[in-house]
Amino acid sequence: MPASDALISSIRAQEILDSRGTPTVKATITLQSGARASAAVPSGASTGSNEAVELRDGDPKRYFGKGVRKVIAHIEGEIAEAFKGRDVCNQAAIDAALIALDGTPNKARLGANALLAVSMAAARAAALVRGEPLHRSLCEKPSNLLPMPMFNVLNGGLHAPGSSLDFQEFMLVPMGAPSFSEAVRYAAETYHAIKELLIAQGHSTAVGDEGGFAPKLMGGNQAACELMVRGMERAGYRPGEDLAIALDPASTSFYKNGRYHLSRSGNQVLDSQEMVELYQGWLNVFPIVSIEDGHAEDDWAGFAAMTRQLGGQIQIVGDDNFVTNTRIIQRGIDEGTANASLIKLNQIGTVSETIAAVRLCQKVGWGSVMSHRSGETEDAFLSDFAVAVGAGQMKSGATARSERLAKYNRLMEIEAELGDRAEFVNPYR
Repeated sequence: MPASDALISSIRAQEILDSRGTPTVKATITLQSGARASAAVPSGASTGSNEAVELRDGDPKRYFGKGVRKVIAHIEGEIAEAFKGRDVCNQAAIDAALIALDGTPNKARLGANALLAVSMAAARAAALVRGEPLHRSLCEKPSNLLPMPMFNVLNGGLHAPGSSLDFQEFMLVPMGAPSFSEAVRYAAETYHAIKELLIAQGHSTAVGDEGGFAPKLMGGNQAACELMVRGMERAGYRPGEDLAIALDPASTSFYKNGRYHLSRSGNQVLDSQEMVELYQGWLNVFPIVSIEDGHAEDDWAGFAAMTRQLGGQIQIVGDDNFVTNTRIIQRGIDEGTANASLIKLNQIGTVSETIAAVRLCQKVGWGSVMSHRSGETEDAFLSDFAVAVGAGQMKSGATARSERLAKYNRLMEIEAELGDRAEFVNPYR
């Protein structure tokens, strides 16, 4: 018999707004002891077609159809009833029961946003019962490894429709920093240096969904990389040693009829191999260490060609093609279509399935990159998760916008808690 203070008394839910002003859901679990734990789920703009289903109301009179009252009804009704009196400390059992209750392969009936909110809140409640921080409670053998951060400094694509950049994310990687806290400093100083350069050139410093600047640069994507290098140098850092570049083209967003249409960067139209050659040319010029979604989610041949040609030099990350799904990641492993996977909790819909995706990557020597979504909340669950599983890498936007900084600030807090036990390594060596 579990201790009574670990048993669920009630589950409530609330419709809140994410960082784009779009509704999302927050769940709160109350235990029989009276202890409470809450969690809020994010939402993506650039999504893979095989992601678990995010349920919306579809009522055009409320939030243009994006309300989540149905999700709240599912949580407070069917889910709350099924989980009353259940031991919150068995995460695997909680998540298995959620999946079984939904009964669909993609969580379409109850909604992945409903399941994930409850799954995350349960993990937090279990940490309260154990009297441990979440990053120590979440896994049987928790890691002390702080993730190498990827800081978004320039936004394009679907995250910044008004910019001149086809690629969605241009990120700083402080691979030469001796600690996570110093990595944050490297990135913050470079972010401000890039802002100064943009102002000096007469560009707007408006930001995109993830806090990166969204300028109209002559020269498009390549000019963005050049600007990043200049920003590093202006801040007093050495490109390729102190700081590097990571890219997320989110190529599905500009893939049409078997070709890649770089309409904002000189109206180029490239095939899969020409995209590989484009990246190869940039590797010869810029300190790039990672490229995510360098091809469209259905272009598995393009991913494989890119991995064969560039995988020995840089990290090739799959996101929209893998969607944190172990079955699809395994296909990628078998076919050699990447050497790392992005990991997003809401792509798969439960904490346990997300842990399984990280463990699969670790088992075969792949990188795993924990990731936020473009529509975020102040919830920093992701940070504790990244440390607990020892993911080794994480991206959570720019050193701007509080929903992004909440994750980085929590990681600095964890680093301070761990003290001498904290580990921080360069995964690109």
